[in-house]
Amino acid sequence: MSKKYDYLIVGAGLFGACFAAIMKERGKKCLVVEKRETVGGNIATEMRDGIIVHKFGAHIFHTDDKSVWEFVNRYAEFNNFVNSPIANYKGKLYNLPFNMFTFYQLWGCKTPAEARAVIAAQRERAGITDPKNLEEKAISLVGEDVYKTLIKGYTEKQWGRDCKYLPAFIISRVPLRFTFDNNYFNDRYQGIPIGGYTPMVKKMLDGVETLTGVDYFSDRKKFDGMAERTLYTGAIDRFFDYELGELEYRSLRFETETLETDDYQGNAVVNYTEFGVPYTRIIEHKHFDKTSAAEGRTVITREYPEKFVKGGEPYYPINDEKNSALYAEYAKKAQGLKGTLFGGRLAGYKYYDMDDTVAAAIKLANHELGDIACK
Repeated sequence: MSKKYDYLIVGAGLFGACFAAIMKERGKKCLVVEKRETVGGNIATEMRDGIIVHKFGAHIFHTDDKSVWEFVNRYAEFNNFVNSPIANYKGKLYNLPFNMFTFYQLWGCKTPAEARAVIAAQRERAGITDPKNLEEKAISLVGEDVYKTLIKGYTEKQWGRDCKYLPAFIISRVPLRFTFDNNYFNDRYQGIPIGGYTPMVKKMLDGVETLTGVDYFSDRKKFDGMAERTLYTGAIDRFFDYELGELEYRSLRFETETLETDDYQGNAVVNYTEFGVPYTRIIEHKHFDKTSAAEGRTVITREYPEKFVKGGEPYYPINDEKNSALYAEYAKKAQGLKGTLFGGRLAGYKYYDMDDTVAAAIKLANHELGDIACK
C-alpha cells in the first residue's frame, strides 16, 4: 500500500527547505513538519517596528560556489551587504577581520612589513612550537596582543570556559590580512535577501504542505507512517532517544529592543571582546537591509552565550574528543537505518555556514533522485 507522501521532512530550516524545493520541482510529494511557529529555523527573520530583524543572530550569506549562489537567487533577490564588523575592547574600537586597520589601531603600524615584524616578534617571544590548547594555538598564530585584545574574552564567553581548557583544534587558523580591507569574507558572492530570510524560505516551500507549531516527536509513529522516506534535520541524539548519551552544545539568548534613535552604533555588528561584558555582540538590524530602515528608531539585539540545557535551543556543537566520539556512534546507527535520511547542522553535529548547508542539501537531493531513477 503506497503512502501519501514521498518524503516526510522534519524541520523547516534551510536544509529541509532546500531539499523540499528540489523534490517538489522533480514531482515528489513532501510533507514538512516544523516545531516552531514559523519556517526558516535559525535564519528566520521578522518585521519589527518597520525593521527586518534577524531573530536568532546575524546571518550573512556568502559563498564562492556559483551554483549555490544561483540556487538561492531563484528564491530571493539579494542586496549587496558587505560584512565589516567592529570589535569593542574596553571602550576602544578595532576593525575586523584582523587587517592593517587593526594593526594600526593596536601598534600604529602603517605598512604590512611593520605589522608582520610585530607579529613575528611576539610569536618568537612566546616560543610555542607544540600548542596544547586554544590559548597556545592562538598566540602561536597571531601573538599576544591580538589574542588578548580580540580573541581571548570573546572565545571564553562563547564556549563558557577558559581558553587554556579548550582544545587547540577549535582554531585551525586565524586569518591575518596585511591590507586595508574590512570585508570579513573572502567569498566572491555575498549579501542578504531583500525582505529577509523567512520570505526566501517560504518561497522554497511554496506548494509544499508544511505544518508549523507541530512537534514530530509528539506523534512520531503517525508521521513515520505517512511517507515512503524521512529526512530528519533535528538533533541526532534526540532522534535516538539519547540511548547512547547526550551530545553537548552551547546555546544563545537574545535580548532585542527598539530604541528611539536613528542609529545606535553605526554598524550592523559590534563584537564585545572583553570578558567582563556578558554579551558577545550587539546587532543593529537596520544596517543589514536599508529597505527596512525606519526613521527615528532602530532595533538592536544583544547576544548572550549560555549553557545548553536539555529542551533548550542547541546552537553550537562542542566538537571535542568526547562528543565527536559519541556523535560517531550515533552516525553509525543512522547509517544503518533504511528509509531515513539525516542532514543539516544538528543531525550532522557540525556548525555549517549557510552555503555549505545549501550545497549539502542539493547533493543529498540529487543523490536521492539518482537512486530513485535507478529503481
